[in-house]
Amino acid sequence: MAPALLDPTSTNIEVTSDHIDAVNVIKGKKEQIAKGLHDESEFDKSKDKNTFRQFNDACDQVKNFYAQQHTLQTVAYNLKARNDFHNKTRANMTVWEALEKLDTFVDECDPDTQESQLTHLLQSAEAIRKEGKPRWMQLVGLIHDLGKLLFFFGAKGQWDVVGDTFPVGCAFDDRIIFGTESFKKNEDFENPIYSTPFGIYSPGCGLENVMLCWGHDEYLYHIVKDQSTIPDEGLAMIRYHSFYPWHREGAYHDLMNEHDKKMLEAVRAFNPYDLYSKSDDVPNPEELGPYYRELIDEYFPTKVLRW
Repeated sequence: MAPALLDPTSTNIEVTSDHIDAVNVIKGKKEQIAKGLHDESEFDKSKDKNTFRQFNDACDQVKNFYAQQHTLQTVAYNLKARNDFHNKTRANMTVWEALEKLDTFVDECDPDTQESQLTHLLQSAEAIRKEGKPRWMQLVGLIHDLGKLLFFFGAKGQWDVVGDTFPVGCAFDDRIIFGTESFKKNEDFENPIYSTPFGIYSPGCGLENVMLCWGHDEYLYHIVKDQSTIPDEGLAMIRYHSFYPWHREGAYHDLMNEHDKKMLEAVRAFNPYDLYSKSDDVPNPEELGPYYRELIDEYFPTKVLRW
């Protein structure tokens, strides 16, 4: 600290004022980070959002994907998938190694990009970082789709890895992409219990107790929940970022509890960075690697994860 601040007889008001300003700048930055989660995104203001998620104009590959997903995502399959998850370790590797492995994967159901997943993840993370959002949220942007590694670990296809998610065990909502018409071949569609509004659940039971269709969101959520220090808001972003019927269309809100209401706002704050960053410039992994490796180490105490 400057001598003028240590001397009670000093009259150097200008120096004192400069130090106060410096402290206020630091304090302001901390406050900005603390409240930055729910600040409205700025990077997407000039983008034509009507050009994203245009499924009606999507190619046959995307439509065929959803027809298959909506047929095969059943209660029976989801119970088996979770049992397999808890009884098997598919790989042991660092988060960055997982990112590099995912770089060979292209999502068949995404109408907005044909870039590799590493490109998309870096685009999301960089958009979050440039707007001064919390460091843990930057990390979530970087890893939120890492669950797509399931494709390499014995998945049946892409239908049990990617796509918009929805609950199984209760009636399929009309607000799911392509509507309930596409579920008519699903064995649960006319089940006397699973076809009712609440099915095997109860009003206000909380989404933690709801079985969302198995895929990359659920898979990564369980891995990160057990092996990282990412806060609840970040875990919600990972688990629900593909749950568009819920966070965008307002479906399944009767299943929510008070905690879910807070998490909904976090997921909505994350969504623009996931969706609208796909048209941004392609980032350079080699240049950004050192920054994000440090960020990964900050929230993953064990460098080698069980996948």
